Amino acid sequence: MRPLAATLLLTLPVPAAADWPSFRGPNLDGSVDADPPAAWSAGEAGESNLAWKAELPGVGSSTPVVVGDTVFVQLTVDTGQAGEPRETGGRPGPAFMLAPTPTTVHDFVVMAFDVNTGAEKWRTVVASAVPHEPGHKTNNFAPATPCSDGQRLYAFFGSFGVYALSLDGEVLWSRDFGPQVTRAQFGEGASPAVHGGTLVVPWDHEGDSRLYALDAATGETRWEVPREEATTWGTPLITQHEGRTQVVTNGGTVRSYDLADGSLIWSLGGMTGNPIPTPVRVGDSVVVMTGYKGYKIQSVKLSAEGDAAGSVNWTRDDAAPYVPSPSLAGGMLWFTKSNNGIVTALDAETGETVLKPTRLPGVEQIYSAPTAAGGKVYFTGRGGATTVLAADGVFNVLAMNEVGETVDASAVPVGRRILIRGTKHLFCFGE
Repeated sequence: MRPLAATLLLTLPVPAAADWPSFRGPNLDGSVDADPPAAWSAGEAGESNLAWKAELPGVGSSTPVVVGDTVFVQLTVDTGQAGEPRETGGRPGPAFMLAPTPTTVHDFVVMAFDVNTGAEKWRTVVASAVPHEPGHKTNNFAPATPCSDGQRLYAFFGSFGVYALSLDGEVLWSRDFGPQVTRAQFGEGASPAVHGGTLVVPWDHEGDSRLYALDAATGETRWEVPREEATTWGTPLITQHEGRTQVVTNGGTVRSYDLADGSLIWSLGGMTGNPIPTPVRVGDSVVVMTGYKGYKIQSVKLSAEGDAAGSVNWTRDDAAPYVPSPSLAGGMLWFTKSNNGIVTALDAETGETVLKPTRLPGVEQIYSAPTAAGGKVYFTGRGGATTVLAADGVFNVLAMNEVGETVDASAVPVGRRILIRGTKHLFCFGE
């Protein structure tokens, strides 16, 4: 196996930093204790503050995961070899919204890079198959972010399996739940979550929707529960409250399950369609958002039981994100309006407006979730621009940055650096 070339502009070790072990980071709210730079550049405009960049051999939009001195990413590589997909019977959406129907075998790949230098450590092909759905033209076949408990890495490729790997790239176990049939064949996007030796795998689609809890060491099913949900693309939040660990899932109905046995603790209706944003813990409550064909934000007490309608702290219906999840910084929830580069900040406890909807310069369309570190909030648009705001509730633009390629993954702060995963490269900016 030949390592990918990495542009090594600076090889000093990264200062001690917190891991970023899952989609929404160590705090599960898009924030981390770090102090990355505010300004950088790459691409045609030239390079500044670039520590290294590594070429990516395939396609994916999963957020990088960092454990110790290793960065993990998921992607797929089109081998060009003809093959036959599995039949699912899914009904396609409008042709202008879909990518071309795949006819060739794709390799589903997990890669590891050195966080200090960008050098490739290993790559593992976990599956090879012809994708059975084309996906939305802005989607791909590796949108899910892996997660880690520090012992193993859990890579989820949806219809093409969930895999536990050692941190050295060895496949330890795998599960295949069959093909998903997604709404309008738009493809998949939910990520798994791990807590206390249990891996939770979301499986909402147009078929038999379920939530799976697997033994993280063996892959054996601990429990599974049916869900009355059509396709969702949301990642669960696992959080503890008053001695019980809850698995909170977004959906047309928000539900909380007991991690111990899968029993339903509470549920809350009233969300809009196509739910995607990951719930965020705020004190003894959780905030859930949807932003497709209407807006809905609800803050609900984790002490709720059964119908949680009477346990709602506050609600808003004037703006909410569609694809991006919110981030928590400075006691405020930061999020975009639908998929547009319009930012809002609310007091996380009360839901009151701190920063009214304001246009982000340089960001038009956004799929990635904002991230927060060092008193800054980072918004990365699909065009590759990252606009950095001070997390002070005032619209204070600290910097506008470019990488010269499409970005759908969330930025990942690591110590005094920040990782940006584009369509062609993994960038590391900072000291």
